[in-house]
Amino acid sequence: MRILVIEDDRTTGDYILQGLRQEGHTADLCRNGRDGLIAAQTSDFDVLVVDRMLPDLDGLSLVRTLRAAKNLTPALFLTALGGIDDRIEGLNAGGDDYLVKPFAFGELSARINALARRPQLREAEVVLSAGDLRLDLIRRRVSRGEVEIDLLPREFALLECLLRRKGRVQTRTMLLEAVWDLGFDPQTNVVESHISRLRAKIDKPFATELIQTVRGAGYRIDA
Repeated sequence: MRILVIEDDRTTGDYILQGLRQEGHTADLCRNGRDGLIAAQTSDFDVLVVDRMLPDLDGLSLVRTLRAAKNLTPALFLTALGGIDDRIEGLNAGGDDYLVKPFAFGELSARINALARRPQLREAEVVLSAGDLRLDLIRRRVSRGEVEIDLLPREFALLECLLRRKGRVQTRTMLLEAVWDLGFDPQTNVVESHISRLRAKIDKPFATELIQTVRGAGYRIDA
């Protein structure tokens, strides 16, 4: 893969660069947000690794600018800010993943590989819809008609998964793998509880229910 690392801390940046190159990747390094934005806009990369706190242009603004320009390169935020509100802010800015410093390089590498495995979005797939429900992948917004709906990151990912396979049944196992990255069943009701919370937000306040339960099989959205 070709990976762009945007990190102003020299020790951290060099550490990541060395590790990626040892794994056989082509890795470039920018030490401020302005240079990182230019590099991301003018060259093709498979994944971006972006520090949140950067000189000249912060990481959130950098990724927002890329998303506004329809640049959908997967972006992983690195940051010392580990609070849940900070994570939500990073994901809502257009980030695809979030890793808190200090971190193990093995985890960083695994997260980069996971991002690279995701199918790339085509411009026509920026907005997913079913009936009057719309999910904007760039702005990370969900709405029904004129009503904007606030979703937590995992709820957003679950709805995205259902909309991408509109009309097709998604089994519990398929949802665990796609949304929670679990290749096994943890024997909990995590899928059912998230479906219930999602329904409470996008179905119950409205006349038409979109999420259907297919008894003995799973869930689907039809519209």
